[in-house]
Amino acid sequence: MGHLTTKDAYKSLEERINWFTQGAPPTETLYKILQVLYTEKEAKWVALLPVRPFTLKRAARVWNTSEAKAEKLLDHLCDKALLVDSCYHGERQFVMPPPMAGFIEFALMRTRGDIDQKYLAELYYQYMNVEEDFVKDLFFATETKLGRVYVQEPVLTSEKMNHILDYERASHIVEEAEYIGLGLCYCRHKAFHAGHPCEIDAPWEVCLTFDNVARSLAEHKGYARLISKEEAMDVLQLSYESNLVQIGENVREHPAFICNCCGCCCEALQAARRFAPMQPVATTNYIPKVSREACVGCGKCAKVCPIFAVTVKESASGGRIARFAEVDEEICLGCGVCARNCPTKAIRLERRPVQIITPVNSTHRFVLQAIEKGTLQNLVFDNQAFASHRAMAALFSTILRLPPLKQAMASRQFKSVYLDRLLSMQKKYPQRK
Repeated sequence: MGHLTTKDAYKSLEERINWFTQGAPPTETLYKILQVLYTEKEAKWVALLPVRPFTLKRAARVWNTSEAKAEKLLDHLCDKALLVDSCYHGERQFVMPPPMAGFIEFALMRTRGDIDQKYLAELYYQYMNVEEDFVKDLFFATETKLGRVYVQEPVLTSEKMNHILDYERASHIVEEAEYIGLGLCYCRHKAFHAGHPCEIDAPWEVCLTFDNVARSLAEHKGYARLISKEEAMDVLQLSYESNLVQIGENVREHPAFICNCCGCCCEALQAARRFAPMQPVATTNYIPKVSREACVGCGKCAKVCPIFAVTVKESASGGRIARFAEVDEEICLGCGVCARNCPTKAIRLERRPVQIITPVNSTHRFVLQAIEKGTLQNLVFDNQAFASHRAMAALFSTILRLPPLKQAMASRQFKSVYLDRLLSMQKKYPQRK
């Protein structure tokens, strides 16, 4: 790798990042961001790695070095939160996290002195809040969203609580997690350094990560600290009281994160404000309904709505002016912050008539997003990503469970006789799915 120039090293890294479904549009600002996060040598190393989980042996072969040296390099990259490690069937594995939720956030999830966090935050703000191409690609390039909103459980009536599904409850995610990590809110940390501090002065230490991500971030230089389930529930309660919105990974099983977000700092909620009515994240299965009889038009709900989906209207009747809240259901996230703040309990959450479909797990979401973005072939034919039969089987199993239209799109992108045969067999023998 010695013949590569500095620019070549970061260009190779940028290309590796963009090989996967979630990429990062190349700009001069991105190049500067990568320079802050990665040294030239680190950029060369990471550019050669697969984007899906890999072992120490694989890294040693890719880097053409001994396993002892490779492990030292891998540990170093984990210490910088540029890789995340885990244990799978007794064997240590590593993965390069995506830009978001991934290495971009991790860099600001704790205070650190090895990089200039103020300069990095200013670059982030330029890349995401001014240039916007990254945010548009991240939130709007696919129908299947990266994140989804959790409903604020304390707002639901007993009747509604009986119908809420486990995966719709942030408390259930906490209860099911093996490890729980707590770190600084990257968004508010970034906004503070970039000269745009949080408008509602929301708490910073409310970023929750789970399982392998939490353990890895905690073990390597303390990007998060491991906490108990009781402490995590306290974080959720504090976030509810601070009118924050819970946004987690858009999967039903074992999401990697739940962020507690404010409308002034969070990129997703900012995107909801700027690009409405397009939705940057999957909504909850709830929608607020306002009782005209109980509403006094105080405007508290409109004030706390993180994406300006609630307004106060006026109407004249019998010589009197009545004020009432009105919800724009086309852009509403269904978080429940408005209902929580209604002093007369005039806002109640109702189930949406059409239920939101949530991917089962990360593999399911990756495949759906790759199909929708037209990059399934990248996911399948990455140098190392699906090198094992087990990984290929998981991919095909996910595709076989998709609706016929998505299967057809996958087949066109994959251009594989093998996949075509699998899909044709499924039509003949649907019970084999």
